[in-house]
Amino acid sequence: MEYIGACVVLVAAVASITNSPLPSGLVGLGLTYALMVSNYLNWMVRNLSDMEIQLGAVKRINSLLKTESENYKGLLSASQIPQNWPESGEIQIQNLSVRYDSMLKPVLKHVNAHITPGQKIGICGRTGSGKSSFSLAFFRMVDTFQGRIVIDGIDIAKLPLQTLRSRLSIILQDPILFSGSIRFNLDPENKCTDCVLWEALEIAQLKHVVKALPGGLDAAVTEGGENFSVGQRQLFCLARAFVRKSSILIMDEATASIDMATENILQKVVMTAFQERTVVIIAVCRMM
Repeated sequence: MEYIGACVVLVAAVASITNSPLPSGLVGLGLTYALMVSNYLNWMVRNLSDMEIQLGAVKRINSLLKTESENYKGLLSASQIPQNWPESGEIQIQNLSVRYDSMLKPVLKHVNAHITPGQKIGICGRTGSGKSSFSLAFFRMVDTFQGRIVIDGIDIAKLPLQTLRSRLSIILQDPILFSGSIRFNLDPENKCTDCVLWEALEIAQLKHVVKALPGGLDAAVTEGGENFSVGQRQLFCLARAFVRKSSILIMDEATASIDMATENILQKVVMTAFQERTVVIIAVCRMM
């Protein structure tokens, strides 16, 4: 834009020289306006760029408005669902096919598996092979257009979403901590005693870290847990999963962003503290 503005000023200056009858005041006024051209051009480009961003935001909002609401209620009432479901953690996957939209191709097709209670299952594959989509299917966050997932004898498609998502535990690649206290992040519903929370921290080898903080369990956690390392945040998520007592734990590339020492701790905890729970571990196979 500065180059174009300079060219305009040059043209105006040359025109004023070649047209000698022009009054000096008019020449000065013309050059003044010519010098302002680059500012106007910059303003125009900046506004066009902002308009493009705003149009993109409007497009995304329209897309969200057209998205169909999830079926929160389900087909089963609260009285039909056992209080301790899932108790054993048996998973049956029958001819499962999922997709992200009815207009898109399936990301998983005809998947079958039987995971027995307390079993530790590893799923590996290259990036984009549908591993994370498989984990999302447990929480009905993708469209299961064929087949079903049965947990402890109940088809999860029939469950209310709040019930389903509150009874299963998942640890993601990017650990999630919320602004608040350590106590709130481990036990948001405030159902557990301090002894249970300290036990979970000891299992995750974070007890000494929390004890060293002012306030202990009531120590502050910044947004996203930025006052802790990535490895510590992942161990906090593991402690939270232990506190929830869910019989099924899904780990979606949980070790991808942590160091080897933290990964060893995580694996040890899974094989000991989660010994009686069903664990589905999803990992990237970089050799594929």
